[in-house]
Amino acid sequence: MSMRAVLEVIALDVEDAVAAQAGGADRLELVTDMAADGLTPSLETVAGIRAAVDISLRVMVRLADGFAAGGAGGVDRLAGVVGELRAAGAEEFVLGFLDADGAVDLGAVERVVAALDGCPWTFHRAIDRAADRDALRKQLDGLPGLDTYLTAGAAGGVDDGLPTLVAEAARGGQPGYEQRIMVGGGLRLDHVPALRAAGIDAFHIGGAARPDGWAGPVSVGAVAQWRTVLDAETVGSAV
Repeated sequence: MSMRAVLEVIALDVEDAVAAQAGGADRLELVTDMAADGLTPSLETVAGIRAAVDISLRVMVRLADGFAAGGAGGVDRLAGVVGELRAAGAEEFVLGFLDADGAVDLGAVERVVAALDGCPWTFHRAIDRAADRDALRKQLDGLPGLDTYLTAGAAGGVDDGLPTLVAEAARGGQPGYEQRIMVGGGLRLDHVPALRAAGIDAFHIGGAARPDGWAGPVSVGAVAQWRTVLDAETVGSAV
C-alpha cells in the first residue's frame, strides 16, 4: 500500500505553526521575510514554535535574498547561525547556495553541512535556478543529512516544471536521485494527481495555506483541504 504523502507548510510564527499542525501538516518550514522568498527566522521564533507543536520543523538557513552564500564571511556567518539554531532546538534544516554561474557553491554547502553535524536537511529551490540540475544533484550526492530536494521542476513553478518532476521521479534510486522530491512553488491541488501517479509523495505549500495572502495567517481549513486531497490520492494510488 502507498505511504501517506508528506505535507509541509511554511510557518512564520507560532500561530501559523499551530494552525498548520491542526490542519494535518506533517512538517513545517520555518522562515521569515517572504518578500525575500524566506530567510532564517529569529531564534525566539524557532524556540517558540518548537515549544508549541510536536511535528517536525525544518529551519531555513539563508541570510539574504538570492542564492549566493556571500563569500567567506557569509559562509562563516551561516555556519555560526546553524550553531545558534541548533542551540534553540532546531534539528532539521533547509539550505542551498549557487555561484555566479548557476552551479552549486559546493564549498559553501559543505561548510554549512559540516556545522549541521549530521542533521537532516533539504536542498531548496535553488535547484530550480541551477544551470544544470543533473550536475548539481551529482555534486551533492553523498553529503551527510541530505534527504530532500524542494523543487517545482522549473524557476517558473510547477506548471512549467511538471515534466521535469515526473522525469526526475522516474530516476529515483540512481546516483544523485536517491533523495525524496518535495514539490513546491506554484503548486496547486490540481497538480496532485499527476504528481502522485509519478510516485511523488511530498508536497510543500505556502501561499496555498493562506486564503488572505501572506499578510494573513495559515488557515486550518486550507491545510485540512490539502490533507484530505493528498490522503484520497494516496488511497487511490494504492488500489
